[in-house]
Amino acid sequence: MDEVIQVTQWLSSITPRKKAKLFFSTTHADAPSPMVGSNDVDTHEETQLPLATTVALHNFKNIDEFLKKKVNTFSCYNVIENEITKTDYEYLRFYSACKYLDVVPPFLDLEKISAIQNKFEMTDEERDYRLLLDSADLVLEKVCDSLKPAGVSQMWTALRKDRNLIRGVKTIDIIGFFVDPNPTGIKECLFFFIVRFLQKADKINRVNTDRLERLIAQCDESSSCEEGKTIDFIIDSLRFYPTELYPFGFCLIMCVIEGRDGAMQEIEKTMEISRHLGMITHTEKNPTKETIELVKKELMKPKYQFYSSFTRWFMSHGDSNSMVLADGETIEREWLLTSFPDISTFQLKPKVFFMVSCRGANKFSLKGDEFEGQSATCDYYDIGSALIRNRMLDITDSVRDISYVQPMMDTLVAYSTILDHLSGRANTHGSIYVDRACVLMSENISRGRSLTEILEHFSQDLHEILQETMDEDRIVYKQACHYDSFFRKTLKLPYTRHPKEDVHSAPQ
Repeated sequence: MDEVIQVTQWLSSITPRKKAKLFFSTTHADAPSPMVGSNDVDTHEETQLPLATTVALHNFKNIDEFLKKKVNTFSCYNVIENEITKTDYEYLRFYSACKYLDVVPPFLDLEKISAIQNKFEMTDEERDYRLLLDSADLVLEKVCDSLKPAGVSQMWTALRKDRNLIRGVKTIDIIGFFVDPNPTGIKECLFFFIVRFLQKADKINRVNTDRLERLIAQCDESSSCEEGKTIDFIIDSLRFYPTELYPFGFCLIMCVIEGRDGAMQEIEKTMEISRHLGMITHTEKNPTKETIELVKKELMKPKYQFYSSFTRWFMSHGDSNSMVLADGETIEREWLLTSFPDISTFQLKPKVFFMVSCRGANKFSLKGDEFEGQSATCDYYDIGSALIRNRMLDITDSVRDISYVQPMMDTLVAYSTILDHLSGRANTHGSIYVDRACVLMSENISRGRSLTEILEHFSQDLHEILQETMDEDRIVYKQACHYDSFFRKTLKLPYTRHPKEDVHSAPQ
């Protein structure tokens, strides 16, 4: 059959709503860079004009033409073996979006997709199409699904009132002030236009969504939300780190085995919980400085930009400032912490570091300690929120910026003990901290708990456990763990993942 006829039949089989979603996923806002073939040309016309004309004219002609062009480009594309190109990236995104929406063209060359995945050096686990989907876009799609056409129309009206933001933007004028979003697929096109416009204007990204939240907050709840949804529910969904589908993220386990009884148990437990959480996992036993540098170099490869989060366990002996490596060399704990968050592939994504080692030799000994309960009271002043607000600074959009991010942002560092103190371990099971952390995370899957909630519960749990030193003194002591958080959103643990199964039905 002629290819033109095949493409036409394929497009005619896709609903308007799915066309809008396919266009949105294909014109992804945060494509990895730098890449061969990416010349930083303004893609405003390509990503926003088709959406604007579709909303204004109530037909999908320009979106159809865009999708035809994509298909034709991929059909003629020859996969070169050496460099990863912009087209490689777009091909994978297009395929994964089609798969997710259940609209894969029957004529799409799957061998080319496999060849591109080879260029990205993807393992068998990483060839799951869900890895290629952008989790932030999936969250935004769900927000759109939670809003009625009237809700998106109200967002558009609120956006049009911000004259400083929309001044001189031609696509805004194409759509006009008054919009009828009720025809099938138009609501989606208008919402996705708003999102891409705010992204291009550097007002929102996968972490900073406040500007979008403010537009939603101006909607009238009774007319703007789908049944069972509320404005608060929709806004709350934007305040979590986007980690929607399998895999939940990439997990790196680094464990010094030499001189650490039970270390293999630590590895087994952390591997089990990371896989249970739906992470793709890599283990490095007995790491050295050279190993760490090689791992950092590996994590800079383009394929890691597809991951939604990064978790690293580092388990070894240590003191207040450093951790002991397999070859007896030490590495500064501060360097180990600050060097990994700066890896560009995980920028704007949650990074969790579990640091499991002693940080000194002090012990919180229970022998002879007396605890006397004391209570403290303070006056409670009932100050109305409006009064507080009137006395605070007026922070305008003109003094806000989301373009530059301090490297440690979106990072959480969890320590097995406090500074200058021991981190307890059992002869056969290894670190007690690792054991309890894995148990509590496993117990809380599917309960909708955030990582910080679990770590707070974990802190209580660990501090209740009586431990005993392994020397001749046999001192009974308690261990206190803690964490430092630079998170800007909440990181929820996922529901149990099944890597070999597609647990999500195709969207409508």
